[in-house]
Amino acid sequence: MSTYTQPTDVMLLQPERLADDLAQVLDSALPRLRQITDLESQRPRESGKWSPRQIIGHLIDSACNNHQRFVRLQIEREIHLPGYKQVEWVAVQHYADRPWKDLLNLWEGLNRHLVHVIAHTQKPHLAHEWITPDRAWTLGFLIEDYIAHMGHHLLQILPE
Repeated sequence: MSTYTQPTDVMLLQPERLADDLAQVLDSALPRLRQITDLESQRPRESGKWSPRQIIGHLIDSACNNHQRFVRLQIEREIHLPGYKQVEWVAVQHYADRPWKDLLNLWEGLNRHLVHVIAHTQKPHLAHEWITPDRAWTLGFLIEDYIAHMGHHLLQILPE
């Protein structure tokens, strides 16, 4: 998990605003991501780091894992799901071998659906918790963290 801290009152969060925030990240990043050529998407920005393809692959994994959390936490007050081994997930799925356009289309589709899911989240559900061996994470925090996490990784591909 991340090093972000949870807000003290998740009820101050507005699902519609969070959904808009995610949609704005997508609308801002996608045109710039689509300007990256297939060849450029294969090259890591630094030695020993992921390529843009692998970063988007990681964000696809994040979308898939968080989709489960976002939906399940609207059905149950608390859930107990494992985390995931990020490096291993990227390696096993061979994102470096997928065409850049295909990865972007999948990433966009998953996230457009998450915008929809988040926008329809009932406010009381934001306090529901994902229980891990170390601590509990509220749905509200998970949504905020998801958007921040995406922004962090997009800056690795698209420096300002």
